[in-house]
Amino acid sequence: MSVSTIVTLVIIALLVFGTIAIYNRLVTLRNRFQNAFAQIEVQLKRRYDLIPNLVEIAKGYLKHERETLEAVVQARNQALGALQAAAKDPGDAGSMQQLQGSENMLASALGRLNVVVEQYPDLKANQNMMQLSEEMTSTENRVAFARQAFNDSVMAFNSYRQSFPPVMIAGMFGFGKDATLLQFEDAEAIRQAPKVSFQ
Repeated sequence: MSVSTIVTLVIIALLVFGTIAIYNRLVTLRNRFQNAFAQIEVQLKRRYDLIPNLVEIAKGYLKHERETLEAVVQARNQALGALQAAAKDPGDAGSMQQLQGSENMLASALGRLNVVVEQYPDLKANQNMMQLSEEMTSTENRVAFARQAFNDSVMAFNSYRQSFPPVMIAGMFGFGKDATLLQFEDAEAIRQAPKVSFQ
């Protein structure tokens, strides 16, 4: 075997192993952000499960606020649907945009409910309502933490995918587009509204 043949084989072997290493790293990073989204999904579902309880407790006190309660239930159902769609393809720009929009609507509806509840001291003092408020606050904190972990994982994936040499081969293996961060248009309003503080 000639020296040029050996050099050629070594170069081919390095290219093959390098490509395999890049592919495996892309898969690992994609799996990491998909798992991080699954954690968001768990926390959002927990919050969505608490909302009907909130509405049921409030119904007895808020007989004249039916429209507000219905808006909360409708926004919750839309958010749940958007979450289920996003869970099928975490990081997809369309799915993330739909989830962000529905979460904004839910936060707005919960904010309106909070304003109404403030007008009913007996409801604010209700033990079940106070406990539910605490659970909602805790869940909202978990959602924020899970969303941060997801966004960190998406950034790691996108940064690696865009770097050289992965950018050269990412498209060939189905990693041709960046994953999308989960952000809210008005982050401060989103953080404040869902906490539903009744104390």
